[in-house]
Parts: sequence; structure tokens; C-alpha cells
Amino acid sequence: MGVPVAAVVVVGAAVGTGPVIAAVQGDPVLPERTAEQLLTEVARTAQQGQVPPMSGTVVETASLGIPGLPEVTGESSSPISLLSGSHEAKVWYGGEDKVRVALPGRMSETNLIVNGEQVWLWDSAANTATRIKVPAGEPERHQPPSPLPTAVTPQDAAKRLLDAADDHAAVSVTANDQVAGRSAYQLVLTPKQTGSLVKEVRLALDGETYVPLRVQVYAKDALEPAFEVGYTSVTFSPPAPENFAFTPPAGAKVEEQNLGERARHDEKTAEELGEHAEELSGIKTVGEGWTTVAVAPFSSGDLAALRDGGDEGRGAEPGAAGLAAGVLDAAKPVSGAWGSGRLIQTKLATALLTDDGWLLAGAVTPDVLYEAAGKK
Repeated sequence: MGVPVAAVVVVGAAVGTGPVIAAVQGDPVLPERTAEQLLTEVARTAQQGQVPPMSGTVVETASLGIPGLPEVTGESSSPISLLSGSHEAKVWYGGEDKVRVALPGRMSETNLIVNGEQVWLWDSAANTATRIKVPAGEPERHQPPSPLPTAVTPQDAAKRLLDAADDHAAVSVTANDQVAGRSAYQLVLTPKQTGSLVKEVRLALDGETYVPLRVQVYAKDALEPAFEVGYTSVTFSPPAPENFAFTPPAGAKVEEQNLGERARHDEKTAEELGEHAEELSGIKTVGEGWTTVAVAPFSSGDLAALRDGGDEGRGAEPGAAGLAAGVLDAAKPVSGAWGSGRLIQTKLATALLTDDGWLLAGAVTPDVLYEAAGKK
């Protein structure tokens, strides 16, 4: 419920037990729980139908330190704008078939509304309402598109981290916290692999419902989170029915998208490609856990296309091409036994463009990329 942030949330995390630290004076008082107990509760809550009805305001803050990132102005719903600064979303959850996410912009708003069999994506800036047809009885298999290119809620970010759980991190419980006015447990995931740029991930879990209220990702040698998504206000009660009602305004352009047809096309394509799918996509991974590196071919034509489109997006509201060109301009020339290329570093991700036509990226140190480049 997408972009350097996505690279942060898909890295592996470990599920284990850790010490319980009693709450000190001033901290919220909650019953003691071990890391294993809390993880069990989070998994139970994440199951279909177990999340309680709720609504609230979520704020996402990114400070990734992307080199060459131009100053972003204009609508906060721009995918580029979500790479830096703070951005707000409002969420309503009445059950699996009653969900609404609203991303307000300066003069517009983007909404995803799920109300039973009625699913709408409303973009007020484009004055376009898209009716999304989801096959009956298969809601999880065919997920409607999100209005946000990154994790929408703390639940989403926490699920991605915990779904990738393995033996590559230590998990512990620290002193309790207050999030959005609610007492919360705090789980800390600490990577065991030294090649990761992630120092730790902190998950704040509601003390009553165990719903994730905040996710913070800290880079090494940093006192403040490089990425954070959390509730600033939250209410655990059923939202009013009118929050899930939507009728396209007069004059709006109405479009349709059939997720069933798209899924069938994708499945047919995958079946036809069979074992050659990965080979044809050109994308593979090297390593495991927090030091996983994605490797893909990157031709001189790809690079030229980015640069040719660069000037188009260098205005007040830069496009993807303008962003890519700016970042490429800031890349540092590097070389070694693996060859030569250009290195792009942020607080939580590193990318290497080799002169022999490869792109390597991960939430890892440059040395990990260089090692992977020598094996490609």
C-alpha cells in the first residue's frame, strides 16, 4: 500500500528473541513482553481481518542525502518530492473491504477508496477518476494501485521488513515510548552484517492493539532517522461510512482498469517465458539479508536517454529524468580490480554504474558493491 526508500524496506531482518528492558521513570508503563512475544502479536495482527478499525494521520519523513537532488517545490504528491522532506497522508480502515488513503497536495488531493466491490482512484489535479475492477473473491491476489510510490503506513513498512525476516539481525525490546498519544512497545532490529548501511530499525507497536505506529530506519553514524513513517494522530474506532463513499464529480474524466485482465496477461507472459524470465529481465541479486545487491544491465543508451531528458525536469517541479541527470552528475568516478565506473552514495543506499554496462545497488557500503561487481 516504491525510489530509494523501497531499497530500504526490502532488506532482510531477523526474527529472534532479545532482552526485555523495564520502563524507566517517565516512560509509558506496559506489561513486559519479550521480542518473540511481540513479533507473534504483530504477525497475528497482520493476518487478514485482525487489524482493528482505525483512522489517523501519517507523516513520512525522508532525509536520504541523495547527491544532486534538486530542490523540490510544488505538489507534495509528486513521487520526486517524497524523496526528501516530510509528507502527510490520511488513512481510514474499516475492514479489508473498506479502506481509504488520501494524499493531500498544495492545491489537489489523490485518493484511493475501497468500498466493498467499488474501488476508485481519484486524482483531483488531473480531474480523473479511475474505476478499478478487482476479481471477486481474490482481493489479496489483485491489489489496487496505491496513490503513494512509497510505504503508506507504518503497518506497510513493518510488514515488508518482517516478511523478509531471516537470521541476519538481532531483535530486542527497548524502553517503551509514546506515539500519537498512545503507549507503545519499541522493537529494535540491528543488522549483524557489517556491510549494511543500516544501523538499526525501530518499530513502535501500540501497547493495546500491537498495530505498528511508527517505523524508523537509522543509517550508521546517524543520530536522527534517515527514513521515518509514523502516525501523528490515530483512533482505534470504526470510521464513519461516508469516508468510503465516492462519486466522480461532474465533468471528471472517468476511466476503467481491470486488474483481473492485467494479472492474466502477466501470468501468461511469465508462463511463456518460463525459466528464461529472469534471464530476459536481466535483473538478479547477489548476497543475502541486509547486504543483498541488485544487479542489472545498464547500457550507454540507457545513460544517454537519461541525460537527453534531463533538462526537461530541471524546473520548479523536476521530473524523473531531471532527477536522474542531477544524481548522475554528482556521481563519483571509482575504479578497482573489478573495473571502473561511477558511484552514487546516500545514507541508506549505494549504486554503482560500471563502465562495462552494469548497475549494482543495495543498502550496502561501496566495498560490498565492488565485491559484487567482481562476481557479475
